[in-house]
Amino acid sequence: MTQANQQFRSNQSGRLVVPGWMNLVPGAPDAVEVQVDLDSNDLKRTQACLLIEYWATKEDITLQSILPVRAFSAAHDGWCMLVPAQGRLNIRALDTEPNPPVLASQWINIDPATQPGTTIHVKVDFPDRKEAENKAAENLRLNKN
Repeated sequence: MTQANQQFRSNQSGRLVVPGWMNLVPGAPDAVEVQVDLDSNDLKRTQACLLIEYWATKEDITLQSILPVRAFSAAHDGWCMLVPAQGRLNIRALDTEPNPPVLASQWINIDPATQPGTTIHVKVDFPDRKEAENKAAENLRLNKN
């Protein structure tokens, strides 16, 4: 890792590392770079964020961070997290501004046999607000008894 302006960058990709997301498990080297990209249409969202969790074991959450969408305007290459070849990662995309709010979640299981240097790409693309509102209204009508 290199440090520029108090912010670490990945040596592999040059992306900014989400603060605290390296050397998560003592004795387990960072083997996987999880790269997060945001659709350019979502840069204007003011209330949206990503909730990122890493579970080294099934029992204990190791780290949890909130990454505001507005942080992507400062990191045009996207952000990354460095994790060992073990555990699970959960990335939740939230936007409280539309009605109803947007919430999506994705678990990523990391196989202990994963080769060091592996990259995982995560693309976040929130639905268009108008489309999401229309879909929610449609679902409410469908579920009406």
